[in-house]
Amino acid sequence: MKKITHSLVLFFILLGFAGVARSADGPAAEGQVFELRTYTATPGKIDAVLARFRDHTLRIFVKHGMENMGYWVPTDEKDGAGQKLVYLLAHKNRAAATASWAAFKADPEWQAVAAASEANGKIVAKAESVFLAATDFSPAFAVGGGKGAPRVFELRTYTAAEGKLDALDARFRGGETALFAKSGMTGLGYFHPVDANRGAGHTLIYLLAHASREAAAASWQKFRDDPAWVKMKADSEQAAGGSLTSKTEAMFLVPTDFSPTK
Repeated sequence: MKKITHSLVLFFILLGFAGVARSADGPAAEGQVFELRTYTATPGKIDAVLARFRDHTLRIFVKHGMENMGYWVPTDEKDGAGQKLVYLLAHKNRAAATASWAAFKADPEWQAVAAASEANGKIVAKAESVFLAATDFSPAFAVGGGKGAPRVFELRTYTAAEGKLDALDARFRGGETALFAKSGMTGLGYFHPVDANRGAGHTLIYLLAHASREAAAASWQKFRDDPAWVKMKADSEQAAGGSLTSKTEAMFLVPTDFSPTK
């Protein structure tokens, strides 16, 4: 029998820690939760949606205990450029989120704003929400701007292969996020969906920041060519008996002028 390499031993140890961490966290309802929301505007109404957020919605969110983390629009047509708004809120816990949304919707000021903005018809055709809990390897989300011009952001969603989310987390925890930083990428947050119908138990969602779209391409090339990543990927897949992901998706975003995070 071949000797198990040091890297494989380390991977199995990290995988064990992942299982402990996931079970010890308990229900996400007991701690801070994030809410990733995506609005699709009715045709030709994206500017009206953005104006309502800029002039009213963010302030009313804060009034009811919600924390504005970031607001972005997609850059590529395939992802809804010119039609969608993607934003991230933070809540003290799931119960607080429920209470905040109830108070927001019942607020006479919001009702008047909504009525005025929809005088000529609905401006939002579809609203989607995914509640998220930060992983144990996620940095605290740093609200604010980068140096110089606004950054380009990348929202990535990984669907783990059957039964392999713990292994995927172990790889991120065990060095993948550090290799992102080494390659010039800034990891803002790494999350798991809270609800089963939104991917809980098999999905990792994370947000990166890049200096520009060109910088993103260069960073990803540097990352993929890094011998440390090549070895890490090979070792993790050997230990897990195959690929850790069944699907990966990426959406490039730019911040709105009213986004707290730029």
